Amino acid sequence: MAKKDSVVYVCSNCGAQSSTWAGKCFNCGEWNTLVEQLNKVSIAGAAGKSGQGKPIKTQNVLAAASDDSPRLSSGVEEVDVVLGGGFVAGSVTLIAGQPGIGKSTLLLQLAHELSKNHRVLYVSGEESAHQIGLRADRLGTVSETLQLATSNVADDIAASIATNDYDLVVVDSIQTIACKDIASAAGNVSQITNSTALLTAAAKQTSTALVLVGHVTKEGMIAGPKVLEHVVDVVLQLEGDRYGGFKVLRAVKNRYGSTNEAGIFEMHDGGLRPVDNPSAALLAERQASDGSIVLATLEGTRPLLVEVQALVNKTSYGYPKRAASGIDLNRVNLLIAMLERRTKLNLSDKDIYINIVGGIRLQEPAADLAICMAIASATKGMQLKQNAVVFGEVGLSGEVRHVPFIDKRIAEAKKLGFDAVVGPVSKDIKKQSLYHGVADIRSALNAFLSKD
Repeated sequence: MAKKDSVVYVCSNCGAQSSTWAGKCFNCGEWNTLVEQLNKVSIAGAAGKSGQGKPIKTQNVLAAASDDSPRLSSGVEEVDVVLGGGFVAGSVTLIAGQPGIGKSTLLLQLAHELSKNHRVLYVSGEESAHQIGLRADRLGTVSETLQLATSNVADDIAASIATNDYDLVVVDSIQTIACKDIASAAGNVSQITNSTALLTAAAKQTSTALVLVGHVTKEGMIAGPKVLEHVVDVVLQLEGDRYGGFKVLRAVKNRYGSTNEAGIFEMHDGGLRPVDNPSAALLAERQASDGSIVLATLEGTRPLLVEVQALVNKTSYGYPKRAASGIDLNRVNLLIAMLERRTKLNLSDKDIYINIVGGIRLQEPAADLAICMAIASATKGMQLKQNAVVFGEVGLSGEVRHVPFIDKRIAEAKKLGFDAVVGPVSKDIKKQSLYHGVADIRSALNAFLSKD
């Protein structure tokens, strides 16, 4: 007699399975994430068939390394740099981002460019063929060589990949795809896991480059189980302000290249376009005033100059307000506490607002010194004595710590015509009149801020 299907409870956050329901997931600790599903796989049956396997085929590492297929160039240099040279045959790439950030727009542009020299299939589970055609017409990517299909069935898409008729297949998006044999709605943990496994197996067997679009949650995490990010080869994140500003494409995971690269784009009527000189574009409308400091940061390995703005007002309430746009507010609060303790600034009764111009999201500690100097400048009504660029990590004792790629930051400041660079004291930097090293936050404020 056939074994009756059993019921399991799967966490929609981490994918952990449990035989009983609970309000809290035992693995990730999230509440109300266990969803009831049918378990059609019998462990006992699988164990009974374990002796029916056959030895796997092996080869030495030298033979595997010598089989180097050429990469598929996307036609967009910024994307190729992030990927490490282009799409690898048989690779699976996941691109995620906020709704409306430009994921489908970017992929339609890439598919159009790739279709000039390769066989490309664009599969949409969210839009009709007419809708995609209208977007292609608006972007100027109408082409007879690009193949288009609409489907929500993972089995059909995998069968199309298995025909080996395409060099690259784009699936938009994985959360709308469902397997026929899974009794749950699309977007469910089991559907995402099994659909990804099915499409990945077909892509690996035929050496077809596969690109998947992934949705994100309101917290900014990729929707679905964490295993989705583990099974794919490359995870790309498209970040930025959906209503304007720059869009940054960075690799969170890359088995075929570095995760230290980033591509910077700007949205136009004709789609996403690479920004040739983002530093000049970010500083084009800058007005030198108190609370305005130029920071030399890095997007991947590319130096980028951005404006850090601070506004300090005396609070009208008992508890001062602190707000930040483009940087972690917890980091800002930590720097404010350090400034009160290590300098003569009294910020306990001040509302403090921090803004990073251009929609750029700062994540590296090298922004600390610029934020501290912007807050001090706005508090005292002072400006930098020189047309300077600032960077450096600040510790809780007020010391300014070393940051990587100082030479690249100095070179970018020179290219845009700045007169001085303020950063940490470093023995690796050759003595030059342009660079000024500071040991702590107090010496930096006293030496470079003035009311003139």
